[in-house]
Amino acid sequence: MKHGGNIYQFAHHLGCLPEQILDFSANINPQQAVDLSYLQAVSLGPYADPDYKSLKQAISARYNYPANADIEVFNGASAAIFALLRWIQPQDLVLYTPLYGEYAHIAGELGCKLYNINRLNSLMMDIPKNSTVIFVNPSTPDGQLYDMQERLAAWQAADCNIIVDESFLDFCMADSVAKYIARYDKLYIIKSLSKFYGCAGIRIGFIIAAEQAIKELKRYEPAWKLSSFDMMYIQQALANTDFVEQTRQQTAHRRNLLQCALQSSGLFERIYSGQANFLLAKLADQLDGSHLQRLLEPSRILIRVCDNFEGMDNRYVRFAVKDTLSISLLADSLKMLSQNIGSR
Repeated sequence: MKHGGNIYQFAHHLGCLPEQILDFSANINPQQAVDLSYLQAVSLGPYADPDYKSLKQAISARYNYPANADIEVFNGASAAIFALLRWIQPQDLVLYTPLYGEYAHIAGELGCKLYNINRLNSLMMDIPKNSTVIFVNPSTPDGQLYDMQERLAAWQAADCNIIVDESFLDFCMADSVAKYIARYDKLYIIKSLSKFYGCAGIRIGFIIAAEQAIKELKRYEPAWKLSSFDMMYIQQALANTDFVEQTRQQTAHRRNLLQCALQSSGLFERIYSGQANFLLAKLADQLDGSHLQRLLEPSRILIRVCDNFEGMDNRYVRFAVKDTLSISLLADSLKMLSQNIGSR
């Protein structure tokens, strides 16, 4: 499956080291919340706690959810997605596109009848009764932040299973919809921790849902699916409460720098006003994403071409919000390309 962040393949193609790549394809926070020296005391000898009590306590302290809800942890948000859909076994699956390809992939494996609703055109469309709906907020690849109250009411009226993926919500000043589980027990929240805490190699995600749903879901889960190292890392990251506001401020500032870099290049027909840690842009007629990627190879810059998102072609590209130096280097490269294209 095509995905951002394959710096190893890109570096091999260019004949350089992976750490020499400027990776704008993977929307991972460039800052990290943990000093690795704290992890030297991790005991690797005994088995980890199979109930993940300390980790769940750390997650509960960071994220609010109602008294009738519980959480279950997974080896990354993708594992959570697969586990939840396999447990629900939906007959009708409604995807508000564009969104992650993993959702359509697992729908194909489960034999679901798939309904795609292009949310960029309209959200006000009828859906099958008793279906399972999946909505990403803020969305990807465009980063739009939605007011969910009206949507939740419509889905609840249709007696739907509701899955809201909030993997990028931590970057925004917005509340989770987890509080609505208190009055609707068919609502499921998926969270990723690797994106906000800048640790793609630490694979931990979790689901918030009604207690009974979590109890049933856990029956199908293996013991010891998380390592002691991963758990300690995330516990330390969650304990760094100052990191949250620092990251939100830095992301907003750097996102503005990135938007200016894209706008000033003159290469793009449209730049979407996202609220997450990435920006979607649509190239002007003379370029497509694959062509732009080839032109950026001498600068060792990797971007995300979005042609495998439902409803998008290869004129759509996504740029992660990186550190200020990386954004400056991208701006210089785009400006040079624009000048070269204009002189032809």
